Amino acid sequence: METVFSGIQPSGELHLGNYLGAIRNWVALQEQHRCIFCIVDYHAITAPYDAVTMRRRTLDMAANLLACGIDPARATLFVQSHVPEHTELAWVLSAVTPMGELSRMTQFKEKSQQQARGRGTHPSAGTEADHVNVGLFGYPVLQAADILLYKATRVPVGKDQIQHLELAREIARRFNARFGETLPEPQPLLSSTPKIMGLDGQAKMSKSLGNTIGLLEEPDAARAKLRTAFTDPQRLRRSDPGRPEVCNVFTMHGFFSDEARLAEIDAGCRTASLGCVDCKKLLADGMLARLEPIRERARALRADETRVAEVLREGAERCRVIARETMREVREKLGLLG
Repeated sequence: METVFSGIQPSGELHLGNYLGAIRNWVALQEQHRCIFCIVDYHAITAPYDAVTMRRRTLDMAANLLACGIDPARATLFVQSHVPEHTELAWVLSAVTPMGELSRMTQFKEKSQQQARGRGTHPSAGTEADHVNVGLFGYPVLQAADILLYKATRVPVGKDQIQHLELAREIARRFNARFGETLPEPQPLLSSTPKIMGLDGQAKMSKSLGNTIGLLEEPDAARAKLRTAFTDPQRLRRSDPGRPEVCNVFTMHGFFSDEARLAEIDAGCRTASLGCVDCKKLLADGMLARLEPIRERARALRADETRVAEVLREGAERCRVIARETMREVREKLGLLG
């Protein structure tokens, strides 16, 4: 049985893009593989955040993952900071990672620009690098450590995350070449899920962009947000025929409507017999009906903080056993005094 590792930041509440793009896949993977799922709180501190609410967001994220179907009897769920070997291995791996490779990471370029803008940095006040924290620069090394610590052989990723996984593979190769075969090169488990665009139709659904629908959003609020969702840009009037293949609302129907309903919507859109307003209403009906059991489980879990904390504690205990053994082997290969 292969080992699968994946992580998610403790943003508190999951949104529809998280669920459709990743969490549904995690639930399916735990039936076939040895899965380790991590709430990556150390990654989260590389960007500005509210320390007062961090604990609450972490517990809420755990409750939401459990509500979606992550089963502690079949998968391990834990918090990154509860296993200190993550940061220890990241320091070791930083010694075999060239700065040039980190500076070329697409996400680093994007997030460093966001951080510089967030500080109100004037273009003449030095380079962007002068205003970006080292944690953001080394983010991919910690990400590699997360995966390699458990000698994970598979990592579920979308196409936009391939660069980070390839760096993790390169870091493993460099370590093994210098110190001896120790860390396996993780392979991607590419998701077949289409990219879930945000309600604005301009970018991938993201909480920071404010273009999401929360997975646990109240029904009336979810319906109101969905009514604003961007559809086919060429369908300007009700009588204009649409193109379901370019409509994000139709993409979401693929997750919440059966084949008969999908065929009906496809035909109705192309012939303009079905308007975008009605299409969104049908999506809201199907989406809310499908998500209601998750909402109920999440409410119960959020009210039982002790139960959620116990799942995380047990998960961290299991992970520490694996992590300690990996680091024992790594320290031995490094020639450190035992």
